[in-house]
Amino acid sequence: MIRTRPELWISLIFPEASQHHLDLFCQWLFWAFLVDDEFDDGPAGRDPLMCEAAITRLVDVFDGAEPRGPMEQALAGLRERTCRDRSPQWNRQFRRDTAAWLWTYYAEAVERAAGQVPSRADFVKHRRDSVAMQPFLDLHEITAGIDLPDSARSLPAYIALRNAVTDHSGLCNDICSFEKEAALGYEHNAVRLIQRDRGSTLQEAVDEAGIQLARIAERVVRAEKELIEEIDAAGIGSTTRAALERCVQDYRGLVRGDFDYHARAERYTRPDLVELDARNSMSRYFAA
Repeated sequence: MIRTRPELWISLIFPEASQHHLDLFCQWLFWAFLVDDEFDDGPAGRDPLMCEAAITRLVDVFDGAEPRGPMEQALAGLRERTCRDRSPQWNRQFRRDTAAWLWTYYAEAVERAAGQVPSRADFVKHRRDSVAMQPFLDLHEITAGIDLPDSARSLPAYIALRNAVTDHSGLCNDICSFEKEAALGYEHNAVRLIQRDRGSTLQEAVDEAGIQLARIAERVVRAEKELIEEIDAAGIGSTTRAALERCVQDYRGLVRGDFDYHARAERYTRPDLVELDARNSMSRYFAA
């Protein structure tokens, strides 16, 4: 976690966050990275039954079940401090995005057990949830002081903007994580899938991924423009308009902050530091 530097990522993507929000969001990210390492690298991500049981428990705790063990207790505390003052529509969105992210680990565990790898098209859809950016886009509303109504969340360009931001983060992460994940035999990585699909060298796959990353950045810009047009076309009122404009203003900086983070955190710049032995036992933090 020291090499992961969650505080760096949060401060780069939410540069105007208050100290209270910085602390809360860093704790969410710290918790999410523990989950990610457990299911990507550990035995729970290679045993569908173990994975199903663990994810079911986490989602149940998010929905209010009594927590057991450190990870569940941490989740319950985070949920309470984050959700208690938010609107029903925000809580629905945050719950959906968080649960969708958690269940991607089960999907990957099943595919591993079946000896399958996803197609590149299917992986793009899967990665949109598995990168866990969507819940942090929800958290952005807290630090931005906004709360979007369901009508705003349903605007096609708003959905497209969120998807483009999320896709950029997922692909950037895959490019920077490839060496670490290759050492662990982890196949759910866009660079690895390009390499398998094309029969190309690693460098060729990385180059193609870089081209795709630039195209996603163009999607961000296009969605920004289309969202402004849709706000006008829908006759959206001043409060919601200002909230959506705040998203347009902040999301591009969020993309840049995420990109800069991957170039600075040792989790990605030092793949030689991967802890291979961590795969041998279920983390004590997940023990009930």
